[in-house]
Amino acid sequence: MLSLIGVLLLVFFSGVSAVQNIKVQGADYVNNVTSDRFQIIGIAYQPGGSAGFIGGSGIDPLSNGTLCLRDAALMQRLGVNTIRVYNLDPSLNHDLCASIFNAVGIYMLLDVNSPLPNESLNPGDLTSSYNSAYLTRVFAVVEAFKNFPNTLGFFSGNEVIQFPGSETVVPPYLRAVTRDLKQYISKHSSRSIPVGYSAADVRDFLADSFAYLSCDIDGSSSDETRIDFFGLNSYSWCGGDATFQTAGYDVLVQMFANTTIPVFFSEYGCNEVKPRVFNEVQALYGPEMTGVMSGGIIYEYVQESNEYGLVDLHDNGTATIRIDYNNLQKQYNKLDIKQLQSGNSSATMLKAPRCSGGLITRASFSKSFKVPSLPSGGQSLIDNGIQNPNNGKLVDVTETVVKLDVYGSNGGLIENLAIKPLPEDQSNTPNGQDTTGATTATASGTSTAQKPESTTGGAGHLRMNLLLKCVALSVLALRST
Repeated sequence: MLSLIGVLLLVFFSGVSAVQNIKVQGADYVNNVTSDRFQIIGIAYQPGGSAGFIGGSGIDPLSNGTLCLRDAALMQRLGVNTIRVYNLDPSLNHDLCASIFNAVGIYMLLDVNSPLPNESLNPGDLTSSYNSAYLTRVFAVVEAFKNFPNTLGFFSGNEVIQFPGSETVVPPYLRAVTRDLKQYISKHSSRSIPVGYSAADVRDFLADSFAYLSCDIDGSSSDETRIDFFGLNSYSWCGGDATFQTAGYDVLVQMFANTTIPVFFSEYGCNEVKPRVFNEVQALYGPEMTGVMSGGIIYEYVQESNEYGLVDLHDNGTATIRIDYNNLQKQYNKLDIKQLQSGNSSATMLKAPRCSGGLITRASFSKSFKVPSLPSGGQSLIDNGIQNPNNGKLVDVTETVVKLDVYGSNGGLIENLAIKPLPEDQSNTPNGQDTTGATTATASGTSTAQKPESTTGGAGHLRMNLLLKCVALSVLALRST
């Protein structure tokens, strides 16, 4: 009987709660278990910006668990369910950060490229930059994050089709990198992970970029060069006086009305009027857009020199919430989450159009669907995998209380800041919290926001209760023998 108790301890303490995988089904993201529709309520997460990413420094946005815990706690209160991370060092250990975001029900959309030399396609020299060293880099990102259940997808490119001339030469190479990533994932990952593209809102190229990348060559539904989702970096809604029409959202809805893959804002949040009020959130998640769009990612979490941030981060690890954070939280709290999760059976059954030059409207945009072959050494990488991959894995999140001081927009210290691991492997949603009301400059505090019920909480807390019951029953059985 004592051995049974040992087995129970092993089972319960070795388990790590994981979010449910999200899959692409037609034009929607869908929860793989519940079949609920998944709408991205996201935020861009790149502390230090692209200029702050230094290869070989041993630091990237997901390498410091203490900082991730601080930020995950604030994001959980904000109500986001997805982060987008642009620049990553695949050689680093991301286990704790990824596991923290997993524990609070936040998924990760990850760019495989970086601004460092040989780590992205060069539109001015595609044939040379598309090489085995570059593929080793992007495959290393896959290896580092493929095992995390909260990896929502990979961006094969970001705003590569943007400047005059790029529309003529770049598109076939984007389909090539998409193919390479999908083949590598299929060969070396235990599950399928979507691969997509993030486009600049350059209206001259936008519709053609979407049409070119989302069609099926030869009408094949198994076309690996086709993107699984399409992101749009849009900043057309500026200020509280903007409307669905003046921001051009009506044009975007019409443009993507027949989409056969998920389309979402991979960045949004114009800052021409400050502080931002984010009233476009109600349009994006309202009835005029949810039939076509799958949500969006606010740019951005950290305040940088371009002044898009929701939170100020300080050199000593402390942080201060900005008014923009409070305004966004209020907008999220108005959303009807149950309605957003309602499935659309017709959207999940859509089939991609067959690729043809007739899909393209601009004369200068590529109409060639002849995708470049793998560069020398590329096939070997796909077949055999990269050498010495750094495979990430979920780990237990044992610390839930944030030890770094965080201040509200009114200057008061936010007390009892902690992550709250979610039960039943749920994704995070806006929960009505008011982080402004949770701040106070006094030691006693006047918090009005909901506090975490415990420092462990969530699925781990439920597992512990069940464990104790099982042990108690085992002890009783032992005494009766």
